[in-house]
Amino acid sequence: MSERRRLEGTGPIVVERRGAVGVLTIDRPERFNSMDVETAREFRKAGLQLARDDEVRCVLLRGSGGVFCSGADLKYVRQSGSTHDFGYLHPDGAGPGPGYGQSFKEILEYIHSTISEMKRAPKPFVAAVDGVAAAGGFGIAMACDLVFASERSTFEWAYPKTGLTGAESSTFFLPRLVGLRRALGLAFLNPRIDAYRALELGLVNDVYPDETFEEEVGELADRLARGPTRAYAVAKSLLHAAAAADQLDYHLDRELEELARIADEPNFAEGLEAFFARREARFGSR
Repeated sequence: MSERRRLEGTGPIVVERRGAVGVLTIDRPERFNSMDVETAREFRKAGLQLARDDEVRCVLLRGSGGVFCSGADLKYVRQSGSTHDFGYLHPDGAGPGPGYGQSFKEILEYIHSTISEMKRAPKPFVAAVDGVAAAGGFGIAMACDLVFASERSTFEWAYPKTGLTGAESSTFFLPRLVGLRRALGLAFLNPRIDAYRALELGLVNDVYPDETFEEEVGELADRLARGPTRAYAVAKSLLHAAAAADQLDYHLDRELEELARIADEPNFAEGLEAFFARREARFGSR
């Protein structure tokens, strides 16, 4: 029997148990399933719970409303977070200082911690991408062990639109998945990739028709949950070792620091304003 429950409070993360399959849904469609601090915090809590629950043998990660995830909530970042979110960093009650780096840092610390836990978890994490996976959503999908997409799905690096570097594991996994030359092309040229092109590039494992996507991904997750979980765990660990994934935590720390630093620079401020004005950004040389 399926057990569907939200985490404590009214946050936008839904956890569902379907037998031995744990389903984590990012349910914030009004903000394109982007993450503010509250969402990222609950994402981490749900991810850790499912990763460490021995009764859960496979985890399915998905988004609602025709969007997988669009990364950090730029509206939230533009408002520099809130005094409440940053209270423990600023005991005097002041919010974060000038720039936007601290707002990103607070969000990414939760997301990066979740990604690290996903990679260590002795069970498969499967991304079910139905719709848009952009920026941090792209990175989260790439961090999963398996990725399946509906035909209507698109993938986009997206960071250059606002003058940002990559984060959420994207700069770590992308060259390992598609090769260095293609990774640089995706990072610099920022094409929007449809589902079948993503399959050609090795970004996803398979593509399913829109109308049967939920059913087919669900059946696949059930199949994994019935499989030899211990053998999967060992194979996952060995394959990650072969891909030097033991460097992931160090790389996530560097991603966070670099993105937070560049978010404090003028080019990101210009990119952010251009994003909300729906115009092309006019970046300077520095």
